[in-house]
Amino acid sequence: MFLRQELPVRLANIMKEISLLPDNLLRTPSVQLVQSWYDQSLQEILDFKDKNAEDSETIHSFTDTVIKIRNRHNDVIPTMAQGVVEYKESFGIDPVTSQNVQYFLDRFYMSRISIRMLLNQHSLLFGGKIKVNPAHPKHIGSINPNCDVVGVIKDGYENAKTLCDLYYMSSPELVLEEMNVKSPGQPIQVVYVPSHLYHMVFELFKNAMRATMEHNADRCIYPPVHVHVTLGNEDLTVKMSDRGGGVPVRKIDRLFNYMYSTAPHPRVETSRATPLAGFGYGLPISRLYAQYFQGDLKLYSFEGYGTDAVIYIKALSTESIERLPVYNKSAWKHYKANHEADDWCVPSSEPKDMTTFRTWIRLYLNSGNYNSKLDFCKEEKA
Repeated sequence: MFLRQELPVRLANIMKEISLLPDNLLRTPSVQLVQSWYDQSLQEILDFKDKNAEDSETIHSFTDTVIKIRNRHNDVIPTMAQGVVEYKESFGIDPVTSQNVQYFLDRFYMSRISIRMLLNQHSLLFGGKIKVNPAHPKHIGSINPNCDVVGVIKDGYENAKTLCDLYYMSSPELVLEEMNVKSPGQPIQVVYVPSHLYHMVFELFKNAMRATMEHNADRCIYPPVHVHVTLGNEDLTVKMSDRGGGVPVRKIDRLFNYMYSTAPHPRVETSRATPLAGFGYGLPISRLYAQYFQGDLKLYSFEGYGTDAVIYIKALSTESIERLPVYNKSAWKHYKANHEADDWCVPSSEPKDMTTFRTWIRLYLNSGNYNSKLDFCKEEKA
């Protein structure tokens, strides 16, 4: 069986990378719990290594084990996120550690998506007496050969709208346009995993709605969220545009940074916290879902106006190949390398306090330690 051979490889690869994390991060209770899940799952799969793959009892037992592993790993993302929170609160973050943890988490969560995909496919195809799901008769496991892109987008909007209405008592409308360049006049359909697309658009809708409601709160007029879907010969593109004020361009990268955006998960007793926010992992995980089948997710911000979020998906199933992390010498070197200083000047991460700067200039000019403005300019250039 393919899964019996492939799953141990993927588990072992990412377990090796976990072992390369900083010692203090490995000692956090949450990361130790995640490690124990992976150790147990690997051992359970290896138990089938020498068993007869044609035996019906072995097949049933293997499928039961696959389902058990899938359920065990349900909370991998929030548990690992909590481990990062524990580490950050106890030890703080330095640039080198932040860079290594960012590199690891992108690979770890991508590995988790790929493992989850294999487990779901096997359990859906072999785990029940009914081989065809009546609700989704055309699905092959979790893959829909004719995924209704617009339908998934509308589902994501309606569910995000429900959350937004509950918290803000209102929500922006949806304006949706579609263009099928590949097959004009036909519905936009691609071979894809609907749950992956739903995860991405639901997350983007939550962000767009929250920004729109808060940016326009004083006006009580909420501009709609515009979504444009285009199917070309090679790419399916979903662009979501809001008028939520955008963010400064210097903050765009932070939105995908686990170490920057990580925050304790809202507790039940503090339920007044907005339900449209959590660990802050929504965007980076959504980007990984897009990249998993060779697509991408990008943000373009217009500070003071709004944000465009663009999802790219391969239109051709032959191009939708898994993007997987591979543990090799290059990966090992990344964890062990001492990252040198940038050979370009690095601007401040925050805007300068010009009030303080002007005060310093005024004191300098009044001190008489210069002869002219020209001398001052020369000193600045020196």
